[in-house]
Amino acid sequence: MVKFVVKRLLYMIPVLLGVAFLVFAILSLTPGDPGTIILGITAKPEDIASLNAQLGYDRPFFIRFFNYIGDIIFHFDLGTSYQSREPVIDSILARFPNTLKLTIFSMSVSSVIGISLGILSAVRQYSVLDHVCVITALIFACIPGFWLGLMLLMLFSLKLGWLPPYGAGSLRHFILPTITVSMTSAAGLLRLTRSAMLETIRQEYIRTAKAKGASEKRIIVRHALRNAMIPVITTLGTSFGASLGGAIIAETVFAMPGMGTLITTAIRQKDIPTVMGATLFLATLFSLIILIVDLLYAFIDPRIKAKYRNGGKSHE
Repeated sequence: MVKFVVKRLLYMIPVLLGVAFLVFAILSLTPGDPGTIILGITAKPEDIASLNAQLGYDRPFFIRFFNYIGDIIFHFDLGTSYQSREPVIDSILARFPNTLKLTIFSMSVSSVIGISLGILSAVRQYSVLDHVCVITALIFACIPGFWLGLMLLMLFSLKLGWLPPYGAGSLRHFILPTITVSMTSAAGLLRLTRSAMLETIRQEYIRTAKAKGASEKRIIVRHALRNAMIPVITTLGTSFGASLGGAIIAETVFAMPGMGTLITTAIRQKDIPTVMGATLFLATLFSLIILIVDLLYAFIDPRIKAKYRNGGKSHE
């Protein structure tokens, strides 16, 4: 198991380097330069050129890229923002807690609703409850997130005045964004859990457990649910990692300062250090989350744990 973890951590190095190169190349190939964006198109060309030189943007592409990577490796420095002139890490640490809270709240709500209703829907297949759950999941899966957020904002903030319409100052500010993000995720989890449970409860070992007189609750909890959770955990892990990139729609609709708004604003301003630093920060977290998901497989299925011990291979 230790060998597998070390190998996966080493694999992260070329992955992160590849992500850094692609993002840096895309930002460098897009039209415009930081000097023009900061000073405006009416500024003198010599002033723009001087500012680009101060920012190091006048250097060749590969020199700028390797200097940036060198600062990260040897100095653990993610750079300084072109716009705010503050360290990028300070901007990330100021915004990331809001995105982390929103992600934890929304994933918790969607997991409780989606998994529990998915299990009930599978166990009571073709019942009224099953049809209601499936239809409701399809409806929320088709509803655009921005529309749902705007409707919640108009009803609970503007019309009823129960909840604040923007910001992230208290837990009340996270209620509407959490509902906006979690409803779509819960719909997908419900459908996935239902499909996984239906496939599992039709297996031979489930029929054998029933023939031996095991109770329905024991069969569902001890046998079916444990095996059906593998694809669900995979989806939860990837969704959690992706949500850390910022629930951009929710953060935009509710004017919440988070990672999503930080990155989108930096892209529009061609603030390369901020985009690079935030992207690498999130890519590292996403890789670690996927590693944790793979390790969770071993605790669910002993066969996968045996593979880790024998050859250090992850479950596919």
